[in-house]
Amino acid sequence: MYSSVYDFKTFYNSKVGRVVRRVLQERIRELWPDVHGLRVMGTGYATPYLRMFKEEAERVFAMMPAGQGAHHWPHDGMNCVTLSEPSELPIETNSVDRILMIHNLEFAEFLKPSLQEIWRVLKSNGRMIAVVPNRSGFWARADWAPFGQGTPYSMTQLNYALRDNLFAHEHNEEALFMPPLKYTSVLKSAGIFERVGRSVVPIVSGVHIVEVSKQLYATADPSSGSKVTVRGRGIFMPKPATGVADN
Repeated sequence: MYSSVYDFKTFYNSKVGRVVRRVLQERIRELWPDVHGLRVMGTGYATPYLRMFKEEAERVFAMMPAGQGAHHWPHDGMNCVTLSEPSELPIETNSVDRILMIHNLEFAEFLKPSLQEIWRVLKSNGRMIAVVPNRSGFWARADWAPFGQGTPYSMTQLNYALRDNLFAHEHNEEALFMPPLKYTSVLKSAGIFERVGRSVVPIVSGVHIVEVSKQLYATADPSSGSKVTVRGRGIFMPKPATGVADN
């Protein structure tokens, strides 16, 4: 069970983890090609994917869940990681431009409060990317990897969860098509699996990648067109009391 951030760190330091990181970084970068001057936050265990933004973003930092602990990041610079309860982020309201959520939703004990906090800190024109294990994919069955832990989602379930917490769907992708095997030949062919899988068998992807924006106003159901009947034909005024002497 991935109960500590050091379990995630060990995975991403392995040969398989480095390949997974490269594959997902490329797909995330396709969605966010330019973050110059923006404030980027990672939540869950996002540090393997944040380094590519450090040289151009105004600020990059990560929030790690209190239940799993935290470690220093980046290893060659000042710490940009803090520990926090997912439902109580120590971040100002409307202060973050981009949020990358990975290894988060599938482990959330209280999904709604966690997503409400993400909604609160995201700017009105901000975007969030959620990377979540695909319940139909092979990686959801690999219990030695982080994507085989927690609760995987179908794309429909994921979109409903985000919509119900006032996020507007913008874009979705499928990624991580290579099988969860540690053979060198499979790892070297990761790029081929990605190209073929996206066009041929998207249903077996390892993860869903969904980009959403912040929905500021709830939608209203259309009117039924019924009219309200007015039962009066005049304006009623209070009648003065009789038999009262004027002062």
